Amino acid sequence: MINKYKNEYIKLVKDIVESEEFKKTENDTHHGSTKYGHLIRVSKCSFIMSKLFKADAQTATVSGLLHDFFYGERTASKDNDFLVHPFTASENAKKYFDITLAEQSAIETHMYHHAVMKKIIPFIDKQEAKNYNKPQSKEGWIVCISDLLVSAMEGARYELPYLVNVYMIFIVTKYLNF
Repeated sequence: MINKYKNEYIKLVKDIVESEEFKKTENDTHHGSTKYGHLIRVSKCSFIMSKLFKADAQTATVSGLLHDFFYGERTASKDNDFLVHPFTASENAKKYFDITLAEQSAIETHMYHHAVMKKIIPFIDKQEAKNYNKPQSKEGWIVCISDLLVSAMEGARYELPYLVNVYMIFIVTKYLNF
């Protein structure tokens, strides 16, 4: 990260990263790494993209930091499932941190890419994705894309099947004009 922005980034995330509740994410595995590491990488990517696209850096960075703020593995409970965990993360973020409505919205819509995949692939149950909304702000799109990019990178290192799913999204959406 460019030194010019390093202090700004640290100021935005310091209180959250140093909290005991957030530190608990160090105990969970996520994309072959710790959830803590994943959240930091997505927030840094969101911060940089917010600067590139002249978006609200606080909204993008904080949303990126809290987008998967739930405890346990994805398979640990229904609340941690693919299209449910954004709402679990949002509830946790509201409970432990003073987040804005824009940050809440970005957290809740960060899995839009997965909802699109569920809507277009014929053998997947579409019901779960039926009412899932797309991001409503530039910052929401930034968090969604940052999560996708970071997850693809992590998947390339650890989870080949996950990486294949990510590339399937790109291929299918390209040919169906999404």
